[in-house]
Amino acid sequence: MNLANKLTMIRIFLVPVFLVFITVKEIPYGSIIATIVFVIASLTDQLDGHIARSRNQITNFGKFMDPLADKLLVTAALVSLVELKLVAGWAVVVILAREFAVSGLRTLAASDGIVIAASWWGKIKTVTQMIAILLLLLKVNINTSASAISFVNNNSFLKGFFTYVPETIMFIAVLITIVSGIDYFIKNKHVISMK
Repeated sequence: MNLANKLTMIRIFLVPVFLVFITVKEIPYGSIIATIVFVIASLTDQLDGHIARSRNQITNFGKFMDPLADKLLVTAALVSLVELKLVAGWAVVVILAREFAVSGLRTLAASDGIVIAASWWGKIKTVTQMIAILLLLLKVNINTSASAISFVNNNSFLKGFFTYVPETIMFIAVLITIVSGIDYFIKNKHVISMK
């Protein structure tokens, strides 16, 4: 297994670690640790792709596992944020519906020996979702610290930023998710027509 694929597997391993720290309230500084774990996992997404391309280590395993690792990380974070009442359930349903649809398309293509790699829209979707999730995780950390709440409330820019920006970025991420899903099906309609 090459280095890029190892980083992908590390990202998958970090998903349950993130879930433990974000959901178990009794763990001191759990949300801070969860945020750090999420950032590290997100960075491995950028790093494994760069390494795979620069070292010519692109493999079918990586093409399959990299998007799966992204889906697992994003899904874990979004479901946790719904539980924390920071993301609307409908938004997560839309995102997951797109993920299931594209995964189904990839499975259909794989049955004919075709590997559908992540598209440009798919990569933008992932980055936008991760930025939105990170901002919402920062909001979780602010909301769990009295001193952080006081600091943000005493700064009009930060108060406005954390009141509107994280949810706005999440809404944009949902729109890009829909666009990227449509893009996958338009560009790979031949996969469906072959059946």
